[in-house]
Amino acid sequence: MSLQRQLWIMGGLSIAVIIVAMLLPPTPQSVEYHYFADQRNFIGIPNFNDVISNLAFLLSGGAGLVFLWRVQGMTTQTTFHSRKESLPYWVLFFSVVIVALGSIYYHWTPNTDRLLWDRIPIVMTIAALLSATLIERVSSTIGLRALPLLIIFAVLSVLYWYWTEQQGAGNLNFYIVMQFYLILLIVWVSLCFPSRYSHGNYIYQIIALYAFAKLVELLDRSIFVWTDGWISGHTLKHLIAAYAAYRIVLILRKRVLLVG
Repeated sequence: MSLQRQLWIMGGLSIAVIIVAMLLPPTPQSVEYHYFADQRNFIGIPNFNDVISNLAFLLSGGAGLVFLWRVQGMTTQTTFHSRKESLPYWVLFFSVVIVALGSIYYHWTPNTDRLLWDRIPIVMTIAALLSATLIERVSSTIGLRALPLLIIFAVLSVLYWYWTEQQGAGNLNFYIVMQFYLILLIVWVSLCFPSRYSHGNYIYQIIALYAFAKLVELLDRSIFVWTDGWISGHTLKHLIAAYAAYRIVLILRKRVLLVG
């Protein structure tokens, strides 16, 4: 199947998904969402484990930014065909750092107003990863042009959810689309187009780790009980998702350009 046809199919499906999200009944935020299993305080920090575990995002995002800075300073490098192809990764790792700050802010006193600042950088990270995937597997031009649009739609999906919450009829539909449908697109593009770089198939590890993180998040209270209060599912989710971000750093360190 030709590249143009594949892109038309992806574009048509994306429009269909958005229309479905508009037609489906609103998906409200659960009133119980903010009540996490581990609410223990320590050294004056409320919800200590869920707050402190976010430092893992700070480390992962920081490691990524430091790596990109070093690559920028090299006269020759094999990580990127051109330095402009690193732009989505700058956005990605910067967003991971902001995830740490936003999630600390949210978990300190969980509520809807604070959750806004937790969710915005999460969807920005996923949007940036899709842009990077398009650059490396489809076209540098397409991926770079898609980046600002993906970021705008990602942020708007969270702002729309927050606005509907303020109206008393919360609707998560578009946020769900931007988080999970974009991941499906990353998988789709990865299956259909070979990467121009080595270690391209490692993207599936990143997706698997993120899926596992979402799973343990759903099992927040159960894991807290199973581990006899040692760790909760939500704390574990932070650590696994942060490791997924660090795996991206490790991949970038190893990879080399295969096709110009």
